Amino acid sequence: MTTSRSIPPVAAIAAVGLGMLATTFALAHEPGGDAQPSGEKTTVLQKQAIKDVAGKQVQMVTVDYAPGQASIPHVHPGSVFAFVLEGEVISRLAGGSEVTYRAGDSWYEPPEVPHLVSRNASRTKPARLLAVLITGENQPLKRSLPEE
Repeated sequence: MTTSRSIPPVAAIAAVGLGMLATTFALAHEPGGDAQPSGEKTTVLQKQAIKDVAGKQVQMVTVDYAPGQASIPHVHPGSVFAFVLEGEVISRLAGGSEVTYRAGDSWYEPPEVPHLVSRNASRTKPARLLAVLITGENQPLKRSLPEE
């Protein structure tokens, strides 16, 4: 015997909203919105409009790197505050040199500065970041840089 259960309207709306958020983030986080992997796994933990700063939002994400994994070169349209939760990450912004950040280290990335290197420093252990990004509403978290 088959039974059907109706989904409460609030649960259905929440499920659709979460699906749309995940899809929007996935498309915004990938170059050109296509299916090319960027290397890292990014999970949105929170997204919130900033009520006292019109047109701005904050997104809190985790970025997980498998051993030896790297991001493609990219740029963030807004400010980024990053904190290493686990492992070590090597990062280089345009005009700077490579820096290795270890668990407990943090740094700031100004808007629109090319992020040329972002990778797990280890080939045997994972690395994980917590990042807080401040962007304009509906802006992507990052855009890939054109290949040279």
